[in-house]
Amino acid sequence: MQEAKRTVIDGFKLLLFWILVFDVQRIIFSLHNYDKFTDVSWGEWFQAFIFSLRLDLATAGLLSLLPMLILITGIFFKKPWHRKLFFGAMLIEIILCSMIHGGEINAYPEWNHKLNTRVFTHLLNPGEVFRTADYGMTIWFIIYAVIETVIGFFILKKLYPPKTAYPKKSAWYIAAPISIVLLSSFTGLFIVLGRGGFQQIPINIDAAYYSKNYVSNDLSVNSVYYFTKSFMLYNRSEIGNLFPQISEKKSKRLLKDLYTYPREHTVDILNNDKPNVVFIILEGWTADAVGCLNNGRGATPHFDALAKNGVLFTNIYAAGSTSEIGNASIFAGYPALPEISISMQPDKHRKLPSINQDLKKWGYTSHYLFSGDLKYGNIGGFFIDHGFDVVEDENEFPTNLPHGKLNYYDEALYSLLLKKINQTKGPFMHCAFTGSTHSPYDFPKGKAPVWKGTEAKFMSSVFYADHCLNNFIKACKKEKWYKNTIFVLVADHGHASPFNTNPSVAQFFRIPLLIFGEPIKTECRGKRINAVGSQSDIATTLLRQMHGDVKHYPWSKDLLNPNVPQFALHTIIRGYGWVTPKGHFTWHMDGKMFQENTFDAQHIGKERKRCHAFMSLLYEQYKSL
Repeated sequence: MQEAKRTVIDGFKLLLFWILVFDVQRIIFSLHNYDKFTDVSWGEWFQAFIFSLRLDLATAGLLSLLPMLILITGIFFKKPWHRKLFFGAMLIEIILCSMIHGGEINAYPEWNHKLNTRVFTHLLNPGEVFRTADYGMTIWFIIYAVIETVIGFFILKKLYPPKTAYPKKSAWYIAAPISIVLLSSFTGLFIVLGRGGFQQIPINIDAAYYSKNYVSNDLSVNSVYYFTKSFMLYNRSEIGNLFPQISEKKSKRLLKDLYTYPREHTVDILNNDKPNVVFIILEGWTADAVGCLNNGRGATPHFDALAKNGVLFTNIYAAGSTSEIGNASIFAGYPALPEISISMQPDKHRKLPSINQDLKKWGYTSHYLFSGDLKYGNIGGFFIDHGFDVVEDENEFPTNLPHGKLNYYDEALYSLLLKKINQTKGPFMHCAFTGSTHSPYDFPKGKAPVWKGTEAKFMSSVFYADHCLNNFIKACKKEKWYKNTIFVLVADHGHASPFNTNPSVAQFFRIPLLIFGEPIKTECRGKRINAVGSQSDIATTLLRQMHGDVKHYPWSKDLLNPNVPQFALHTIIRGYGWVTPKGHFTWHMDGKMFQENTFDAQHIGKERKRCHAFMSLLYEQYKSL
């Protein structure tokens, strides 16, 4: 039957169509992000189109299921409207794929990873998406989505030209069995392709990995497959299936030395154990941008000067890569788990402690101020739930002030913060979350040098933010409360820098932590603490210096304790990392492989088990919240 033969050919054309579309997307991605490929040879770049084939076929097979069903029904319905139905279904899929890839193209320069579950956090607040993206990104997203849709539809029309004639419809008793055979055959074929073959474990993104360069691997991995899998995982309630399965008894045995060390010590850096506290949460300040943490290379001369008069912690790692995770970790002393934002789950995070709740027992008031919108990541809700006396965002700022797309400039934030502090009776804890170092890096023109090269906008914004921080501290020194106030400066998460853009390595998560102020003992000023720790350790470190009870912070450790075990757990995209003085590694859950490993053969086995044990205990406790 001629029509059956044509349907079979059309079915295989579907696979060819999607392969061509995906390769066009790779070319467009490479052109837009060409600066990311400076270390990639032409040969390595070309290999992405080869190693991507298995994952592309898997995606193509799944995308072809519905269109193939429509094609097969054409054996019964030889009418012009049938072609329109097929093209309509294909156009919807093309548009969706183009939007996914258009978003990825624009997000990649900032995120340095493919579009994943992180986008769903943003999409809960659509206005935030357009505010964090500059106008150019929004325009380019639309342009790329349109271009890819047009190209895709053009390829489709070339592969499926209009039929010049519609042959006479076959009798149903002939068409029906042929249709059943074709439907069964192609459905089976596409499902097998979708799982990557007949092997026991279905195909995963690691099937497209071929290089040590993460950019090359990201180019190779099919964007639609990656995004779809992230969406499925995002909606899974039991992500523990991705974690190592270790019994509680074995976990505690592996981690015994982390909890059986002497807790009491005599290292006190404060001459007053009940000072006022001012937290400055520095948006995206990576250690790579801070001169005193990066062998003098950086954009923070004023922060570096402050470090000479305070206590600088040199080996601190962010718990995750987003602001809501960082804020929760800092104030609740809680590490992060992959694919989980505790602040987005009020039923769980309300059961965690928070620094302000401990200080309130001593008569402290607590205030949190952000120059943007605190709805993102439920950051505002997290602090309200934990009893902050005042939680304020952009709505508190005078509307006549100049501001960027995302928030008011840092100088406006510090000005309002100073005003709020001056109106507060001590003792107090004031917290401010900066925003000028967040994409699209809004700050007044002429306030920062023009940084050149990779991450130029970010580095220039850090220089501006550092200048604003310096002016704020100068202004604070004129106030009476300054003599009895300590400042805790810490980043919410890391960021790509001219020295590192890979979001899957430990260095990406290394951040600054500085405590300074007049209550710091003279002999402790300029001290550098090299112990490996995390944001989650700030709570116990600070409260221990204030002689508070830290037993309800089981995941937080005192970084000033000379006996403290040195380690940090952090998450990466689709995985997690472990850092100790002996080395560090990051593990990709999908690929079941190391993204990075500096441990030697003697220690990697033990440290990996300890990391898994720690995460296993943390996850069990998380489920019980």
